Amino acid sequence: MNQELQRKMFFDMVKIRCFEETVRGLHGEGVVPGAVHLYTGEEAVAVGVCAALETEDCITSTHRGHGHIIAKGGDVKYIMAELCGRKTGYNRGKGGSMHIAAPELGIMGACGIVGGGIPVATGLAFTAHYRKVRRVAVSFFGDAAIAQGSFHESAGIASFLKLPCIYLCENNLYGVSTHQSDVRGIKEITDVAKAYGMPGVSVDGNDVEAVYQAAAQAVSRAREGLGPTFIECRTYRHYGHFCGEPNTYRPEEEIAQWRAPERDPICRYRRKLLEKGICGEEELEGLAKRAAALVEEAKSFAMSSPLPDVEALLDDVYCD
Repeated sequence: MNQELQRKMFFDMVKIRCFEETVRGLHGEGVVPGAVHLYTGEEAVAVGVCAALETEDCITSTHRGHGHIIAKGGDVKYIMAELCGRKTGYNRGKGGSMHIAAPELGIMGACGIVGGGIPVATGLAFTAHYRKVRRVAVSFFGDAAIAQGSFHESAGIASFLKLPCIYLCENNLYGVSTHQSDVRGIKEITDVAKAYGMPGVSVDGNDVEAVYQAAAQAVSRAREGLGPTFIECRTYRHYGHFCGEPNTYRPEEEIAQWRAPERDPICRYRRKLLEKGICGEEELEGLAKRAAALVEEAKSFAMSSPLPDVEALLDDVYCD
């Protein structure tokens, strides 16, 4: 862990936070169409994991995927344009919030289906295994996805073949509006890893350095041909499941506890960098302002970008 990386992780977390807050405002104004699931509060997970990856490593994302894409190196201009349905977006305005892909960056697609990216990441890991290249695939998914058959089928294959795959569970306690304790018989999510003979690691998902260390170990293990790792990152989304949802199923005191500076991932890391003497107040403020400026530029870029042409409606659509 060097100071340059620490500064970058702080910067990336702030950039994600600024991006999501801007998207929240634009969605409220009707500029961003469709359903939007904000990543606010979970920034340390995406940043910690992606800091341990190389460009050629691959990730698959979820319906709550803006943070993953930014942390993996996605340009906020093209992400914002995509969310606004503009032709300058990563997928020409056709992917929207839940289906952004940028293969050149190892971003192999977000997916609106719960658990939908898990078999894709497993297939990418199989490709690396078959071709004998030192590439790792990471699948981000929420706590509800471990109930999906896609997870169990993928975990079984990955474990048996010792595929270089990391199953990254972002445990924010709720599957939409259902608390996990109401639908799960096991107390610890990492217990599912035991059934497939892979390590199950649980970390504080609001501690970016803890996430980074766990991810780095899993990446090293995968590159050495030792197989997959299951990592649970315990975190919390600050807002409802999607923008505009009545957030009535979570106790107000619970939300307040997780949003407090003691738990907020950015506030915690800012305090740590100051206490360790790694950064001063002025430097951190400068990083935060630079991140905000990039997001503001992205907003302007998206707003000034054209909508897709009607003639492009059937481009990139394939069927038998």
